[in-house]
Amino acid sequence: MRYKVVFAVGLALGYVLGTRAGRERYEELKKSARGVAQNPAVRNAAESAGQTGLHYAGKAFAVVSEKACAAVPDSLAERVRGLRDRVGAGGAGAEDDWGTSNT
Repeated sequence: MRYKVVFAVGLALGYVLGTRAGRERYEELKKSARGVAQNPAVRNAAESAGQTGLHYAGKAFAVVSEKACAAVPDSLAERVRGLRDRVGAGGAGAEDDWGTSNT
């Protein structure tokens, strides 16, 4: 489906850029595209696709995070957890072990 949409957009863009019809035809196409974009059915479909994408992105993030955590040595994981806990407790202005401050 994604490739069909990309193809349609590319086709429309190519037509607009390559047409000899002039400004009037460009304005007609722009008005038609705006009408399609403002159609409630199209807007609902786009919103639904966006929500589905967010859902699957969250699932993918969880899977990748688990696999990445499994690949990290325990000593490094503990160090990161300790830093995360200190930053969470100390806020943005907390000192770190690196000799720099967050100011």
